[in-house]
Parts: sequence; structure tokens; C-alpha cells
Amino acid sequence: MMTTPPDDADLLGRRTAQRVTVLKALTEAHGFVSARTLHASLRASGSHIGLSTVYRTLGALAAADRADVVRTRVGERLFRHRPAAEHRHYLLCRTCGLGMPIDAEDVEFWAERITAASGFSEVEHTVELTGVCPDCRAG
Repeated sequence: MMTTPPDDADLLGRRTAQRVTVLKALTEAHGFVSARTLHASLRASGSHIGLSTVYRTLGALAAADRADVVRTRVGERLFRHRPAAEHRHYLLCRTCGLGMPIDAEDVEFWAERITAASGFSEVEHTVELTGVCPDCRAG
């Protein structure tokens, strides 16, 4: 079981027991999870945290670069705790939701080159790679 990094809870603004509980649940979740799924898990374990608190906490973690966010085919955001503030990309299984970090050096280089050539600044990017993992393909 992973413990909640104390500095991550401090990134959420006002530190509350509810936010720490959401952070801990995200840290202990396996893979990417939706806000609704995380909320259902919290409720099943006896927590009375509201869905809006879960959404706000996950949003704050993503804004602080402490949660990775990917989107499903229907646009739902899935979150995974990121222990360090480094930017990452994932290959996400469309069937089971498995998220595998990938080496995205080429993507980062391309984004930097486009940014420099365009004259834009403060450019952000989102790259979504989805497929079917070997286990789901075999099953």
C-alpha cells in the first residue's frame, strides 16, 4: 500500500481531510480511474465525500502536475497519480484501461520544433495513444 505524499496534499490549496482522502485513494488506485469510479470506491468504503469534491481535487492535482489525465473515446477524463511533476505520455488500452508510460522524446521534439517555428509561446499539448493491450487481444 502506498502512502500519500504529504507535499502532494499541500498542492491542493486548503488542506482538508476530504482532499487527503481523495489523494490517498488515487494514489492507491491501480492504473487510470475516472472521477465517478473513484467516488464510487470511496463511497463503498464508507466515505461521505461528494462527487464535486472528487472532481475538484483531481482537477487540482492535474493542474499541479501530480496527476496524469487521459481521455476515453467518449471524452471522459481518467486520472492517475503522478509522483513527480515530469510530463508523461501513455498508451492506453481501450478495453481494460491499462495505461503504459511511453518514451515520447519524438513527440516532445516535434512540439518544441512546431512551437519555435510558429512564434507561439506557452504551448501545451495533448497526445492520446490508444490501442488494445496484449492481454485483452488474447482474451
